[in-house]
Amino acid sequence: MRDRAAGAYWLVGPDGLRSRLPVRRWHGAAEVTTAPVVARCVGPTLDLGCGPGRLTAALTRAGTTALGVDVSARAVALTRARGAVAVRADLFDPLPAEGRWAHVVLLDGNIGIGGDPVALLSRCRSLLGPAGTVLVELDPPGAGSWQGLAHVLSGRDRGPVFRWARLDTEAVHDTAARAGLAVREVFRAGRRWFAELPAP
Repeated sequence: MRDRAAGAYWLVGPDGLRSRLPVRRWHGAAEVTTAPVVARCVGPTLDLGCGPGRLTAALTRAGTTALGVDVSARAVALTRARGAVAVRADLFDPLPAEGRWAHVVLLDGNIGIGGDPVALLSRCRSLLGPAGTVLVELDPPGAGSWQGLAHVLSGRDRGPVFRWARLDTEAVHDTAARAGLAVREVFRAGRRWFAELPAP
């Protein structure tokens, strides 16, 4: 998944069902459906699991102070090549300006990082300053949620197993509350669903 010319990659869940990972989209420019997210980021924004940095770059072009965070050195290099700022780090490790970010963003299924959405959103809450919000992409209504082990599959190549999760627009309410966040709004852009979660 290091470049947009990569072949088909699939995320395989604990039930064996697989969903195609949009690698080509991740390596492209920020798509129109991310515009409502960018518009809601009116202060310093942390883009967690930034990947190749298309959203971090879009935020930067919009005049927002933005920092991408990713565990992949290649992802950080690609983000910087777009003219955005990024650091290589695990989001659960110490990060710059903790407790002072206006917004934290989790797109492209990144609510699954670590396999525990409550723990992840709690971590996001700790990164926010007063009146800050988490902007998270969700599965559509009725898709449900799960936590468990997953792996990436491409052709005959199978990646290592890791903990992952998915969360839909209905399950986010309870999950956010358990993490100390509220749900201000659930909104749709094209076929994608997002929620804005402020600290109460």
